[in-house]
Amino acid sequence: MTTTTTRPAPDKVAVRAREIFAAMEADPEFSRLWETCAKYSSDWTDYTGYPIISDYDAIADAPALFAATTRAMALKSAVYELTDGDEKAAELPLPVPVDVMSHALTAQFTLLCRMQDRLKIRFVHMTDMEEGAGGGTWDHGDYTHQCYEKAFGSVDPRYWIGSAETERRRKVLDKVYAGIGVTERGKKVSIPLGDATTAA
Repeated sequence: MTTTTTRPAPDKVAVRAREIFAAMEADPEFSRLWETCAKYSSDWTDYTGYPIISDYDAIADAPALFAATTRAMALKSAVYELTDGDEKAAELPLPVPVDVMSHALTAQFTLLCRMQDRLKIRFVHMTDMEEGAGGGTWDHGDYTHQCYEKAFGSVDPRYWIGSAETERRRKVLDKVYAGIGVTERGKKVSIPLGDATTAA
């Protein structure tokens, strides 16, 4: 049996999301949230998330990704609040690069907990509630897109990559990675590493 997820009207979400985002920006630790995410760049390694961005640069792309992701988090918090805590409804489909950046944000766990307590909101990120294995279900014109544009304006096409194009780029990466022993989209890695006695 399938259940239908009911979400509030995008206009209503947009109003609350703007309020939440303004409160986030005004929070005394918002700048620290950015700084900690910027320092996290050495850990921003994955196989099929950020690399689908053309000529991706962890340092140069960080500011725009941070901006898009904090706004997406505000949208999710707004939906969560407006649906009386419906986790499934609030786990909005996001483009893969934005979703991956949300992992860097949620890694700042204690800081986000303090922000939640001060702002009286809840940030939402639950992998088991995401649509589709490995993400990539966001698409142009969907509910998330409507809410985002009503709240914050146009999305940046560099990072907001639709589902079909995401899959096309991932297939390109699959072929490149297979040549060096990385298969199943990074779940299996077979690269001769040697050991301490054989290393040059």
